[in-house]
Amino acid sequence: MSEGVEWALHSCVNLAWSGPGRAVSAARLAAWHDLPAAYLNKQLQALARAGILTSSPGPRGGFRLARPLAAISLMDVVAAVEGPDEAFRCTEIRRQGPGGGDREADAAPAAGAGAADCAIAHAMTRAELAWRRALAEQDLDGIRQQAERQAPGAPDRLRAWLAAQ
Repeated sequence: MSEGVEWALHSCVNLAWSGPGRAVSAARLAAWHDLPAAYLNKQLQALARAGILTSSPGPRGGFRLARPLAAISLMDVVAAVEGPDEAFRCTEIRRQGPGGGDREADAAPAAGAGAADCAIAHAMTRAELAWRRALAEQDLDGIRQQAERQAPGAPDRLRAWLAAQ
């Protein structure tokens, strides 16, 4: 997973802390964590395409949350930034090289398994589904609440910093 996911998640929480409906530029969001603005902007644009953020152009423009944090899951952000593709892709290396010659044994499926099922691909798919479900079950409002318990002054510091612009 790219660091863009972390940046996008923090940006969503920071936008919630910035105040209701306040637009914050990518450059300003990036400056808060000393990140490259152009790269963060790409992540924020991906969130906007996914309907997580809205963006408005111009000197007073920027990004806003498109919906409440409680309606945005970690999986929403991961999918927006990383795309919908599965993390593991089976390339069927078991069918290559000297070990790939036993086609008859591979063609006889074990009980309950399909002929083409690769045990590794099957295990990785199960793990990824569990991971995706866990991310889908956690919303960003829960993350915001935990962050505020860990750093109670963070929202006020961010708002004061943004007001000084």
